[in-house]
Amino acid sequence: MLYLLYERLAEHHHYVPVLNLLRYLTFRGGMAVATSQLVVVAMGSRFIRWMQSKQGKGQPIRTDGIERHVVEKAGTPTMGGLMFLAGITVATLLWADLSNVYVWVVLLVTLAFGLLGFMDDYAKVTKQNTAGISGRLRLLVELAVALVAVFLLIRFGQPSPLADDAHLSTSVTFPIFKRAVLDLSWFYLAFGAVVIIGASNAVNFTDGLDGLATVPVMIAAATFGLIAYLVGNYVFANYLQLHFVPGVGEVAVFCGAMVGSGLGFLWYNAPPAKIFMGDSGALALGGGLGAVAVSTKHEIVLAIVGGLFVLETVSVMVQVVSFKLTGKRVFRMAPIHHHFERLGWAEPTVVIRFWIIAVMLAMLGLSTLKLR
Repeated sequence: MLYLLYERLAEHHHYVPVLNLLRYLTFRGGMAVATSQLVVVAMGSRFIRWMQSKQGKGQPIRTDGIERHVVEKAGTPTMGGLMFLAGITVATLLWADLSNVYVWVVLLVTLAFGLLGFMDDYAKVTKQNTAGISGRLRLLVELAVALVAVFLLIRFGQPSPLADDAHLSTSVTFPIFKRAVLDLSWFYLAFGAVVIIGASNAVNFTDGLDGLATVPVMIAAATFGLIAYLVGNYVFANYLQLHFVPGVGEVAVFCGAMVGSGLGFLWYNAPPAKIFMGDSGALALGGGLGAVAVSTKHEIVLAIVGGLFVLETVSVMVQVVSFKLTGKRVFRMAPIHHHFERLGWAEPTVVIRFWIIAVMLAMLGLSTLKLR
């Protein structure tokens, strides 16, 4: 919004020195961090009290899970993801270039998945069970949103001016191999949708302990904010031998908003959590990260940077397959963070060690930018 104001004034030769800062993506990204954090912190205490009054017993806790959770976490309200969404939306609309298709796609994916998560949270709270809406319905909605998003990116994304990148919008790029590109044509619709849906549900699996998903999401968002900035800048992309995606640098503002919202939310979500993000946050944040990865053409790097989310998802899949085929469980409990709790690790120990893993994986993901 403010960027468009700057452009309009510049177009009519109205020079306002302070508005000149809006030219710089780094400035707007930094302001998005600060703005989203302020929005979340400002609404925090009032929003939590309101949610407590509306939800009564709060989020239902799995009775087949960790025994102490039933006692310690009972009555904690959910839907804290709405705080995330408020911060991200306000900051993105205020500081991003609203004429940019990438900004709108990643924001709308985040909001659509957030709405779906809200419906799931609402069903859980009103029925006081952990079932929520049906898995089939949820998957169908996720698929519809993801397919529309990927179609918009292919149809309206700015084509690269480089001849060998003519079909970059429908191609999968590979880290380390600088010119390895696989053009999937319109099959890319399915691939991109799988990335978005997979990321969304992977973050949802990870969201099981206080602060466990919040910090890794912030780390991944910060990492992809840098990737978006580099890929969207011709000079940096050329120097690092990355595939240049014109206009995608604006996504860095959205990523900054995600980081800032995470900082604000962590104030209330740090152990012991005063509110859970719920599906309204986890599905939205994962979907947003997936959309950013598709926009920047770094889908495979997301699997590295978000390796913690992948690990959590794989642990659930392994557990389910093993139990169905052999009747035995590989882990004491899935997702894997509960396995370590069963081994006797304290909740803060699990959370902080998983944060460390998330940082290490982010560094590994960033290193692929230079290994060419």
